[in-house]
Amino acid sequence: MELRQLEHFLAVAEELSFTRAARRLHVVQSGVSAAIRSLERELGCALFERTSQQVRLTGAGAALLPEARATLHAAQAAQDAVRAAQDTLRGTVNVGAMASVEVVDLPALLGQLHARHPAIDVRLRLATTGSAGLAHALLSGDLDVAFLSLPERKPAGIDARELATVPLVLVVSAAHPLAERGELALADLAGEPFVDFPPGYGNREVVDRAFAAAGVVRRVALEVPDIDMGAALVRHGLGIAFLPAFAVARTPGLHVLEVPGTVLRWSMHLGTSSTRRPSAAVGALLELVDLHVIAR
Repeated sequence: MELRQLEHFLAVAEELSFTRAARRLHVVQSGVSAAIRSLERELGCALFERTSQQVRLTGAGAALLPEARATLHAAQAAQDAVRAAQDTLRGTVNVGAMASVEVVDLPALLGQLHARHPAIDVRLRLATTGSAGLAHALLSGDLDVAFLSLPERKPAGIDARELATVPLVLVVSAAHPLAERGELALADLAGEPFVDFPPGYGNREVVDRAFAAAGVVRRVALEVPDIDMGAALVRHGLGIAFLPAFAVARTPGLHVLEVPGTVLRWSMHLGTSSTRRPSAAVGALLELVDLHVIAR
């Protein structure tokens, strides 16, 4: 069994496509197919189910996946040790983050990493399933680093450090009837349509917990995975929302309401795996994070 075979296997397993895996590896598709067939012959079993519409892992392929990742991580660590002795950092860092969350200046962070270590390859994934999806990707090994919001009881297998805590404030359109109220309780909002993020996002979980604790059922009418879009929907009277204070400050036409006795805070974390030793390339990124935290 060769590392090249495992690299090809991992690419196909993550992309679930021989075409996309070949593009990712910068090789021809026939080379990927040949590597997988060779690995399957060596192991004596099929690793993928292939049809004209899809590629899926078999049970044997699913069993091999974490072992392949661990083997490739160990090989990368060995390479890192040699390169560190030569003062040259190389490797790949898989980074996950949520769009429109202004806690870390991610472009500046990645730019500084590139300036210091141009041989490090960064792969950036913006979340489509919120913090829950990023946490799952960390646990599975798809990501090395994630900027995400975690619940108070953090998932086993993830090391997390809080970077910033952002207050969530209740906002309505300036023309909304509630804008005339000085303050109100969560119970007063039971009949109102809400704009919120989909389930799986950290800010959605914070608000859901607050209403559940108060015994109030709320109606989420619109779900959008983008803070600025949510603020715009509220501004145009399509619902009310709990939004980060930084989004309110840059969106005209919103009115902030006080909810006495209810303090909602959304914490953002830097997450890494607690079961895998970070590579030298990942360590280089982690060293720069605190320089680019912009919301505290």
